[in-house]
Amino acid sequence: MVAAAARGRTTIGDAKELRVKESDRVARVVALLDAFGVPAEATEDGLVVEGGAPLIPAEVDAGDDHRIAMCAAVLGLAAPGTTVVRGADVIAVSFPGFVHQMQALGARLELDSAGA
Repeated sequence: MVAAAARGRTTIGDAKELRVKESDRVARVVALLDAFGVPAEATEDGLVVEGGAPLIPAEVDAGDDHRIAMCAAVLGLAAPGTTVVRGADVIAVSFPGFVHQMQALGARLELDSAGA
């Protein structure tokens, strides 16, 4: 997610195991970045991100992955307007205090369990 804000090209490699875990996380991250208007492409063992362009708000689905949900929330903070992360309640799996901590840092972030 940091590569989205960095200027220029970021190449992440030696991460082949992320393509065969519970899901293909490389493909999921590339799709997430694409939703926010960040050019990215999957490689055999990682991804390439073209950062520096302004982010656009997005509506994305966490797909039952707490890591993807947190990444989407962080990207949404950098995009103007409203970002919606469906299924974000899974964040509690690994970081139950995520929303509270982000709010303590000044983020306008809320979790709507009814809509998740």
